[in-house]
Formats: sequence, C-alpha cells, structure tokens
Amino acid sequence: MWLSPQVIQSIPSLIDGWMMTVALTVLGAIGSLIWGHIALAMQLAPLAPLAPVRWLARLYISFMRGTPALVQLFLVFFSLPLVGLGGRPLLAAALTLGLNSAAYTAEILRGNLRIITRGQIDAATALGMAPWRIATRIVMPQVIKSSIPALINEFTILLKTTPLASVVAVTELTYAGQMVIARTYTSSQIMLMVSIGYLAVVLPVLALGKHLARAPLAATGRS
Repeated sequence: MWLSPQVIQSIPSLIDGWMMTVALTVLGAIGSLIWGHIALAMQLAPLAPLAPVRWLARLYISFMRGTPALVQLFLVFFSLPLVGLGGRPLLAAALTLGLNSAAYTAEILRGNLRIITRGQIDAATALGMAPWRIATRIVMPQVIKSSIPALINEFTILLKTTPLASVVAVTELTYAGQMVIARTYTSSQIMLMVSIGYLAVVLPVLALGKHLARAPLAATGRS
C-alpha cells in the first residue's frame, strides 16, 4: 500500500490542520480587503487635504511591506496582552496576515485607479451623483475588477504565508504535517499530502479568479 497505516491514521490530524489553514486564509483575505480599502481611502479625497492621514497610511504600507511577516506576527502577538487580548494565537495570526496583505492590496487598488478617467467622474457629477455614490457605483467596481488577477495572486501568497502561524502555536497544515512526521517518520508521504492540501485551496481560488475576471460588470443601478 502506498500509504502506511500510521499515515492513514494521521489523516484526521492533517484535515484539522488543513481546516485551520483555510480559516486563516479566509480571515486574512477578509482583513486584507477591509484594511486595504481603508488604507486606500486614507490616501485619496476627501481625506487628501489632511496630510497626517496620508502620511499615516504611507507609513503603515511601508512598514508592512518593508519588514518580515514573522516580525510583524511577534509584534502583534506580544501586543495583544496590552489590550486585554492575550492568549489568542489564532487572533494574532489572522490579524497579522490581514494587516500584512492589506498593504499590498492597497497598492494594487491604488495602481488600478489609473483606469478611471476624469471624464467618467465629470459625467457622473453632471448627473448629480453624490461623491460616495460615484466611488461605490463607478470607481470601485471598475478598480476591483481590473485588480482581480493581482488580488488572486496576493491571496495565494497569503495562503503560503500561513505556516508562520505555527510559531505562535497555531496548528495549521504544515505544522500538523511536521507533527505527524515526528511520530511516523514518513516525510515524503506526509509532505506530498500537505502539498496536495495547499493545491486543494489554490486551484479553486485561481479558477474563481479567472471566472470573475471574465464576468461583466454588474449594472450600477439608479443614481
């Protein structure tokens, strides 16, 4: 038999680790989109005249892109007790993944703002659309659609960053595989199963990204 009995018995542990990896990826992606949009908004109108707000957003993005994710994880993990949230490694890992990825998401979205022409904004303004409606109905749908390939790539990188969570005792897929190897001494079989586990997440995400990139923009509705 290709799989040894010890490996077969360890499959539930790997499944638990896989589910934790999926949870970390989903939570990190949600945080990335939320904080990424906030960081983008802090750099744009109507907050643009507030220089400290722009500087804060740029400082955040530079810090997250310029320091190792492992250092950021330790910083978040050891800072949570200061606000009464100590002893929550999953929270620390999810926050770190989301905040780290958000810096790249903000830059992806900011880079794709170039597809919005001044004529679109002027036309929407002439029709009497409020600034927030212009942003939500005209600007962001186009920006997000054009950003989908880069965002999907970012989220696959986020998935492959989840093993860092093991340093704060979160048993994700890779760490679960390492623990099984320590018991069974079947490195190649376990690492192959771990790799398949990651592919089981990445391939559907890539397929979804291709589908969304081809899909037409939804109607914006009435102004």
